Amino acid sequence: MHKIAIALSGGADSLMSLLLLRETGAEVMGVHARFLGADDEALHKRLGNLCATLGVPFALIDLRREFDELVIAPFVRAYQSGLTPNPCATCNPAIKFGLLLDRVRELGANRLATGHYARLEESPYGPALFRGLDPAKDQSYFLSRVPQDRFPHVVFPLAAWTKVEVRQALAERGFTPPAGAESQEVCFIPTDYREFLLSRKTRLSGPGSIALADGTVLGRHAGLWNHTLGQRKGLGIAYSEPLYVTGKDFQKNRLIVGTKAETVASGCRTAAPNLLCPSEAWPAEVLVQTIYRQRPEPARVSVDGTGMTITFTRPQPLPSPGQVAAVYSAAGQVLAGAVIEEASHAA
Repeated sequence: MHKIAIALSGGADSLMSLLLLRETGAEVMGVHARFLGADDEALHKRLGNLCATLGVPFALIDLRREFDELVIAPFVRAYQSGLTPNPCATCNPAIKFGLLLDRVRELGANRLATGHYARLEESPYGPALFRGLDPAKDQSYFLSRVPQDRFPHVVFPLAAWTKVEVRQALAERGFTPPAGAESQEVCFIPTDYREFLLSRKTRLSGPGSIALADGTVLGRHAGLWNHTLGQRKGLGIAYSEPLYVTGKDFQKNRLIVGTKAETVASGCRTAAPNLLCPSEAWPAEVLVQTIYRQRPEPARVSVDGTGMTITFTRPQPLPSPGQVAAVYSAAGQVLAGAVIEEASHAA
C-alpha cells in the first residue's frame, strides 16, 4: 500500500485531510514543516499527540533556513525593487511541493497530501490542475507555478469539499483543529507587511515626489514600497478629484498618480510561464486571473520564449508587477502561471 504524508499545519483543512485519508484505509503519516524561527513548540506537541491518538506516525521537518532563503528573502528583495510579491505562490513550488515533498519521499512516503482546495485530474498531457469546488476557498491560483512533474506525487483530499462541509464534518467527528484559529494568508507576517519589512531592517527606498503622468508634482511620498497600484487612501494629497496610484518611476523615485480612468489596463507582460498544459493544446478562449479572489476575465494570451503577453478582452484594474497571472480554461483548468512584469495602461 502506498504511504501518503499529510502536511499538518494545525488548521481545520489539513486535519480533515488526515481524517479522510485515514478513513479510506490509506497508510498515512503526519508531517509538520517548521518554517519560522520563533516556532510554536506547543503546537508541535498537540500535533504529535493527535497523530499518536490516531495511530499515525508523526515527523517534524525543519525547513526554517530554506524558507528564509527561498521565500522571505525574495519577498524582501521584491519590495526593495518596488514590486508587490506573492509569497504564497513562491512558497508552493519552492517549499511545499518542492523541498517538503522531497523530504517526505526520503522518509518513505511516495505522495504528499495537503489541505488545499484544488483538484487534480488526469489528462493526455499529465496531471491537470483544476479549481476546487468551493469557489470561496479555491486555491488553484496559488498553485499555478508548481511544476507539473510534481503533481503525480500530490493529493488534495478536499478537492470536492467546501469549507462549511469541513467544519461540519470535524464537529461530527468530535475533532478540534490543534492550532485553534485559522492560519493567516501570509504566515510570516503577523500584522502589516510594512512593519515586517522595517523589522527586518530592510534597506528601502526613501521619500520622493508624487506626480501626475505629465510630471506635475502634487506632494511627497515616504517610500515607493509603501504603495501599491490602484491605491487611493493614504496618499496625503489634495486634488480636484480622487487620485490613485497608477505607476512607479524608480529612476526618479517618483510615485505616479492619476484619475480612476487611468487605473485600468489593456493587458500585461509576464516572465517565463509555468506551463501546466502545452500552449498549443489550449482552448480557443481562455481566462486570466491577476490577483487572488479576482474573477478570471477573458483574454488573449500569446506565449513566447521569454514570457506571456496577455491582452484583456475588456479593460481590467492595473495588475501589479510581482503578482501572479494565472491562465484558466472555462472549465477551471489551470493552463499556466507566471509572475507579472509589466502592466499595459488602457488607451
